Amino acid sequence: MKIVTVIPGDGIGPEVVESALRVLEALGTDLAPDVLDHVNAGTYRREGTALSEADFARIAASSATLLGAVGDPSLEHTDYVRSVLLRLRLGFDLYANYRPVRLWHDRLSPLRDAAHRGIDCAIVRENTEGLYSGVGGAVHPSSPWETAIDADVSTHHGVSRILDFAFSVARHRVCMVDKANAVRSGGSLWQRCWEAAAGRHPGVAASHLYIDAAAMRLVTDPGSFEVIVTNNSYGDILSDLAAALAGGIGLAPSASLNGTTGFGLFEPVHGTAPDIAGTGTANPLGAILSAALLLEHLGYDDEARAVRLAVGGAVAAGRVTPDLGGTLGTADATAAVLAAL
Repeated sequence: MKIVTVIPGDGIGPEVVESALRVLEALGTDLAPDVLDHVNAGTYRREGTALSEADFARIAASSATLLGAVGDPSLEHTDYVRSVLLRLRLGFDLYANYRPVRLWHDRLSPLRDAAHRGIDCAIVRENTEGLYSGVGGAVHPSSPWETAIDADVSTHHGVSRILDFAFSVARHRVCMVDKANAVRSGGSLWQRCWEAAAGRHPGVAASHLYIDAAAMRLVTDPGSFEVIVTNNSYGDILSDLAAALAGGIGLAPSASLNGTTGFGLFEPVHGTAPDIAGTGTANPLGAILSAALLLEHLGYDDEARAVRLAVGGAVAAGRVTPDLGGTLGTADATAAVLAAL
């Protein structure tokens, strides 16, 4: 038996996680969920922390973690989200954020040229450094002389290992994205590490684009990419753009991984969506596809394939939520996947 810790979180998180758990249960595997439904904004407001040391130990003892979403508009200016997400990413050194993107049906693409709609790629994003590392500060706050600095941190170790990870998940080609022509110091480090990584993986075609050119290429010819590897902030932006090209963020799964220890955190890309929380209209497919990534990561390849086929069948039949052009609520959209499964 393998224990999977589950953090439903806030907003629509508990709703979509329930859908994912129903799918996992239907597969009849030996996975056993350990649900931490108290790790949320309510706990943070009452106790000043949401993820305790005991919670962290339970997660560490598990095989993987499934997360719904964390965040609360009333806590926007606190460190609540960082205290959960960054604690997990940094505590388990989940340096590789892997976001596969696939167009599940032609009708979902916003691109008018049918020949260029077939996106099927992965964004590999460095997950522990970059602009989101929290290095920086401000002086003279809330005054005309306020100066704010956020440092874009890149290390040789961090850049090298994310590049190697990207090559490890690619079959044919990897494109590294940076802005070395404008961001000189970090760009030079990425370029040198890229040249070395490409030399270590001669069987995979290596190419390079600046971030602005990569964004344009994603829109004009998304099918030309297989694996894109980039830093934290660029990867955040490109993966959301790629998700939009594949039908929307409600379909987008992700995995935050440590390529050495094998531990992984799996979550839909979407946030807590407080505007629709409790309405029963949240799209469960991002969470269900994140569960498929979890299955695959733990060695349940056939089950992961079955889940993706079931999702594809439900999407093709139009048995989906309104954001994908359907009329179903969360529960009925989940039932459609279970029926296809």
